[in-house]
Amino acid sequence: VQLVESGGGLVQAGGSLRLTCAASGFAFGDRAISWFRQAPGKEREVVSCMDNFDGSTYYADSVKGRFTISADNAKDTTYLQMNSLKPEDAGVYFCAADMLACSDYGSSGPKAAGMDFWGKGTLVTVSS
Repeated sequence: VQLVESGGGLVQAGGSLRLTCAASGFAFGDRAISWFRQAPGKEREVVSCMDNFDGSTYYADSVKGRFTISADNAKDTTYLQMNSLKPEDAGVYFCAADMLACSDYGSSGPKAAGMDFWGKGTLVTVSS
């Protein structure tokens, strides 16, 4: 099983980045893929989630209207389009795979402790 993130980098506030999570080694269509982020000294927090089996999505309140999650099931790849980036969006972004649906975690979204597989992360830096 492997999850590989890419697309991070340095961007000015207000700019955009597109993160990619390439999956292999498991049935991509049977899993939910979540994006988490972790800033220095802070806990890992969920950003967004997509159920590959029905396309339903979840977004943290802090990114609603700015971030969009999508997937290409034929390529076993999930994307996170991040627009109008803010300095507080900076951190290491991880993708993770889970058997549970995004909605199974309730209104606060997926929990890091519940994920089955993790990527190594990609760093996003937002300059003010």
